[in-house]
Amino acid sequence: MAARRRRRTPTTDTGREHQLVSLAMDLAERQLMDGTASSQVLTHFLKAGSEREKLERTRIEQENAVLAAKVDAMSSAKRVEELYVQALDAMRTYAGRDPDYTQYFEEEDGNGLYD
Repeated sequence: MAARRRRRTPTTDTGREHQLVSLAMDLAERQLMDGTASSQVLTHFLKAGSEREKLERTRIEQENAVLAAKVDAMSSAKRVEELYVQALDAMRTYAGRDPDYTQYFEEEDGNGLYD
């Protein structure tokens, strides 16, 4: 057996997970090459390489893209709403009104002017 290369211990849980997955893949590869792989290992890689699995991954990626687009659209809508509020406040200020005044439609005061 070849000398094992000592890998640096990961500092995060995610790094550790990646390291263990890499080791498991290396072992599975060796078992497949030697012809000693269990039926579970063979089934896993047969399924992973199937057309159905590829289509499923593509579907999931597309769903993620749609969800990201929805999040972007919601953020954009919120930003547009904020811009409308700022524009209304600016118009109130230009009209000599307090921008915090929230009543949009005031009563006409009899002179044709709005109070």
